[in-house]
Amino acid sequence: MKTGNQTIVSIFLLLGLTEDPGLQPLIFSLFLSMYLVTILGNLLIILAVSSDSHLHTPMYFFLCSLSFNDILLSSCIIPKMLVNILAQDQSITYAGCLFQVCFVLVFMAMESCLLAVMAYDRYVAICHPPRYTVIMNPSLCVLLVLVSLSISIVDGLLHTLMVLWLSFCTDLEIPHFFCELDQVIKLACSDTLIDNILIYIAACIFGGAPLSGIIFSYCHIVSSVLRMPSPGGKHKIFSTCGSHLSVVSLFYGTGFGVYISSVFTDSPRKTAVASVMYTMVPQMLNPFIYSLRNRDMTEVLRKLISATTSPL
Repeated sequence: MKTGNQTIVSIFLLLGLTEDPGLQPLIFSLFLSMYLVTILGNLLIILAVSSDSHLHTPMYFFLCSLSFNDILLSSCIIPKMLVNILAQDQSITYAGCLFQVCFVLVFMAMESCLLAVMAYDRYVAICHPPRYTVIMNPSLCVLLVLVSLSISIVDGLLHTLMVLWLSFCTDLEIPHFFCELDQVIKLACSDTLIDNILIYIAACIFGGAPLSGIIFSYCHIVSSVLRMPSPGGKHKIFSTCGSHLSVVSLFYGTGFGVYISSVFTDSPRKTAVASVMYTMVPQMLNPFIYSLRNRDMTEVLRKLISATTSPL
């Protein structure tokens, strides 16, 4: 085993997506555009739900929470990358790297938990409609979000504290555009067995458990819908659940794709490029999915845009 002294670590180097300087302006423009679209799209969702009393329901409360989480997740990654490209400086401080590891883990876990909570909300609304307002009361909605946040914070802090115990040597180059937990652990000189075991356990808990909850909810939803005699009712329910299913498929599909790419490729740079698909693309597309597939949201957004663009 190599030896190293963690106390001498002051900075890490984020190598980014490519070493070609000619591509840096293109990457900067692309990521800046993605960041602006993500921020503006999710802020528009939050503003639309806040401005219309008809959307003050559990489903849209969870949607606002998801949008806020997407803004925070994107803000943990993209601004630092843009600053590094502008300054032509690949460095990130040791503390900054740990904070980035922690916050990315918190908001990724939060995303997974919120998607499971939203699936539960649809399950109660469709399978137990007479009791929906009683079960999904405001107190429970807030509690579900707070519990999701608490669990996510525990996950992020646990991994970060484990990284704090690692010793690093002289090779501090991270072949990524942000401090991803797996890439940071690979730089350690000390034994990382416990850290790797913890990663798989956390992946099962924060990835597998919410996904199992989502599958369980939709199995009951599909079963209830198939027993409905009205084709119109079936179409309305599937239309309501379509947005959520699209977001779930995008989030878990891209995450699974990144995992597969890391298994079958030896190039860290290719894995970094694939990571864009689960750390940025779902957060950018979520507002469009919900606004375009949801008639109520589309109508509110249309009124909101008309009100802001109409002359005084």
